[in-house]
Amino acid sequence: MWSPQYDQWLEDEVYRKYSRAEGICGVYEMLSPALMVTDPEIVKHIMIKDFDHFSDRRVLISPHEGDRIMNEMVFNENGDRWKQLRAIMTPTFSTGKMKAMYPLVEEKADAMVSLCFREAKEKPVVDMKDAFSRFVMDTIATCAFGFESNSLVDKDALFTKKAGVFTDLSLASTLKFTFCMASPTLFKLSKLRLYTEDVDFFHDIVQKAIAARKEGQKRGDYLDLLLEAQKDNDNVNKSSKLVLDNTSIVAQSVLFIIAGYDTAASAMAFTSYLLAKNYDEQQHLRQELQELCDEHGKLTYQSIMEAKYLNACLLETMRLYSPIVITERLCTKPYQIPGTNVKLNVGDLVQFPIWSIHMDEQYWPEPKKFKPERFMPENKDSLTNYTHLPFGLGPRNCLAMRFALMESKLALAKLVLAADLSVEPGHELSYITAGGIVQAKNGIPVVITPLREE
Repeated sequence: MWSPQYDQWLEDEVYRKYSRAEGICGVYEMLSPALMVTDPEIVKHIMIKDFDHFSDRRVLISPHEGDRIMNEMVFNENGDRWKQLRAIMTPTFSTGKMKAMYPLVEEKADAMVSLCFREAKEKPVVDMKDAFSRFVMDTIATCAFGFESNSLVDKDALFTKKAGVFTDLSLASTLKFTFCMASPTLFKLSKLRLYTEDVDFFHDIVQKAIAARKEGQKRGDYLDLLLEAQKDNDNVNKSSKLVLDNTSIVAQSVLFIIAGYDTAASAMAFTSYLLAKNYDEQQHLRQELQELCDEHGKLTYQSIMEAKYLNACLLETMRLYSPIVITERLCTKPYQIPGTNVKLNVGDLVQFPIWSIHMDEQYWPEPKKFKPERFMPENKDSLTNYTHLPFGLGPRNCLAMRFALMESKLALAKLVLAADLSVEPGHELSYITAGGIVQAKNGIPVVITPLREE
């Protein structure tokens, strides 16, 4: 089932021919066997109820010293170290912390809308994938690195260029990662490194920012929160084997780019396109947002969290264009799949075909249609539990989910309140799945028309 550009058609064929009826089926990833799970109840057991049997994921550890930053990212950890690191980092995404970072994100969202208007003056059709990518990059730079990347001002900003090393989905890059995963010993002998020396750029930025913070400069951003966690961990866990050193802090900051750049930008861009294609839904959302602005005086953290239709639009987009198309877990204790005679051993791989589940008509009537009302509170009982998986489920779900939703909702709200969105007649979107991520082939073009004169 492997290819440099993930073969979504093949996964869907396997899902519909074999896995859908039984809820599970065996597949091969190159020469390695895996279990594909699609039954919602089994999904619940593995990801949530019996998580203690599936707490690990496949990790990609490079033996090259230059890749140490990647090796120390929380998603690349298993066992006790993952549990400890996750416990330290989880509080950094609490409601209070999100509110503290809200003004930083709002400033970038306003700049993103201004960028769209500048580009629309030259040509009404704006590539929203590019606009939201630059917004996300500036947001990551300011919230995770305490650094002004100026991506929204300069498309060729140095920070954005250097960050490209983490979002490279070329054939050469994919083959290198596959080589490391398939044969770590040979990879070590080759003296290759997964990432180029551009990684050192981010290490230097964070080290300088850490030094400045220790001199008293505070911004209320993610880096401040990690430094607080480092201080608390030093005080509370002196006997713990876990060390949250500066390199680990750099790693968690860089993780923002890997986990949040393409995925968050694509989710926002696809949502803007779907709203442009579905004008009634766009008007419904604009009315909701305007009413909340009237109630709160302006867009606030509380108001976007109260925006039920905004939330529904984003969740429906992530069903149609899931940020990731597949996720997986590793068996850590012998386990028998409930209701079956299938037994798993330690080290067995379990995969969940998110895209196929999201497009299954038995869970989602008219699955190819954009219907945000599916996710409105009054329709909650009609949904099948454990079939909406854009962030995964259970203790190993996306750590930064709350931040991703906050920045996405805020940026979309700012855009919809400021501009009318439409598409050129007859335009249809084309996309691919590369590196397990859904990507538009030729950008995401939306016609931007300001609702008020600037």
